[in-house]
Amino acid sequence: MSAASCLRSEDQFLCSICLDVFTDPVTTPCGHNFCKNCISEHWNSNDQYLCPLCNKVFNIRPELYINTLLSEMVSHSSEQQAAKPGEVPCDVCTGTKLKALKSCLVCLTSYCETHLEPHLTKSVLKRHQLMDPVENLEDRMCMKHDKPLELFCKTDQTCVCMLCSVLDHKTHEFVPLKEEYEGKKAELGKTEAEIQEMIQKRRLKIEEIKHSVDLSKEAADREKAEGVQVFTALKESVERSLNELIEMIEEKQRTTEKQAEDFIKELEQEISELKKRSSEVEKLSHSEDHLHLLQNFPSLKAAPPTKDWTEVSVRPSSYEGTVVKAVAQLEETLSKQMKKLYEAELKRVQQYAVDVTLDPDTAYPDLILSDDEKQVYHGDMRKNLPDNPERFSVCCCVLGKQSLSSGRFYFEVQVKEKTEWDLGVARESINRKGQITASPEDGYWTIWLRNGNEYKALAGPSRRLSLQSPPQKVGVFVDYEEGLVSFYDVDAAALIYSFTGCSFTEKLYPFFSPCLNDSGKNSAPLIICPVNQTV
Repeated sequence: MSAASCLRSEDQFLCSICLDVFTDPVTTPCGHNFCKNCISEHWNSNDQYLCPLCNKVFNIRPELYINTLLSEMVSHSSEQQAAKPGEVPCDVCTGTKLKALKSCLVCLTSYCETHLEPHLTKSVLKRHQLMDPVENLEDRMCMKHDKPLELFCKTDQTCVCMLCSVLDHKTHEFVPLKEEYEGKKAELGKTEAEIQEMIQKRRLKIEEIKHSVDLSKEAADREKAEGVQVFTALKESVERSLNELIEMIEEKQRTTEKQAEDFIKELEQEISELKKRSSEVEKLSHSEDHLHLLQNFPSLKAAPPTKDWTEVSVRPSSYEGTVVKAVAQLEETLSKQMKKLYEAELKRVQQYAVDVTLDPDTAYPDLILSDDEKQVYHGDMRKNLPDNPERFSVCCCVLGKQSLSSGRFYFEVQVKEKTEWDLGVARESINRKGQITASPEDGYWTIWLRNGNEYKALAGPSRRLSLQSPPQKVGVFVDYEEGLVSFYDVDAAALIYSFTGCSFTEKLYPFFSPCLNDSGKNSAPLIICPVNQTV
């Protein structure tokens, strides 16, 4: 079948009304074919029954019959699928573009099954190079020689045609496209595997982040619930204390009012008796009956017996100190509640305990470290040690070996029997030579004890700390992302001080200074203790 005949046969499958492939083709008496629905609607919308192609008029509406042969031909043609989005369409098809089966690198054309037939049957066309259908066939031709790109120049890393290999790249190394394709395909396989591994790692990271969010939400919900419980209890305690205060004041007032009412009632009774006696005396004094007056005079000459009210008084109730006492009781209740909160908080931070040991490479030469690197004190004697960059040269300090650059950590240090000490954390880049200034600006977040009773947070400027009792064991907690460094009195389960809103950008190390021996007064060591999480 020739290409022209293919085009003609294809046109014969098109309805002249809808210009699309026949659907239920029918034939009119004049021999023309239409879709059954197209011709029916055409006649329904016109006054005359005429053929749209030859204009033949029918006096009565003709009866339409299915064109069986044409239906079979359309059905066979429709077995070839129309090109879908993303698929290569046939360049020869008119109307509905069918899906291309092959592309010809010589013709630079893509063909469906029908239009491909000449390339499969004609001897001249059989020599053409066919390939799986692709778009933009021009891109597969050498722009300079108008020949198919069949070789790969390894020297220039580009695709070339046969003429290029002879003329422009004759000294270069060539391989067939297929060979280079296989190599690049293998590389792409490795790349795909690497990409899939990266995707998997990121999916795991997503799950990790989601899990962190879930943990954060659980912690937030737990903290909110605890906060509601605590503040509800505090609110109830305050309301209860207020009600008790008001009730006590009102009870005092009621007692005073009752006492006054009793006195008034008693006085009113005496007044009534006195008025009665006054009336009798007045009546008798006006009597003209000598005998009657003399007979009743003895009983009326004196006032009736009454109470001596001279020293009797109602003293207003005293309320001085009542409110102060109630507030003091409330403060005691709040203090107990705060202690419970600090105990709970200390338990939580103790979960992040790490096993801290001292780093001898950072220790000031006068310091003595225990064999297990858990204790340090000032030895009053300088050891001959190398002055490495990590070592403190003037101040008697030492760092821990363990560092933190994310997350949280906690450790505890016994400071019992010491009169002076420094504790906290320091960033990696701190100055270790010469005198140092312990402040957050210089990379130190520490507290200290001086003179046995002077506690300060070295917050730049320093802040004096008022502690109820000297701590025997100090807990140090760091939350890197939160920018938090907190110090606790472990035995009292009380917060000593917190540095908040810190900005950490380097590794942080535990920082210790046992301070000078002071002629034996401060000879006790700082001791890194195991954390007892059952406190």
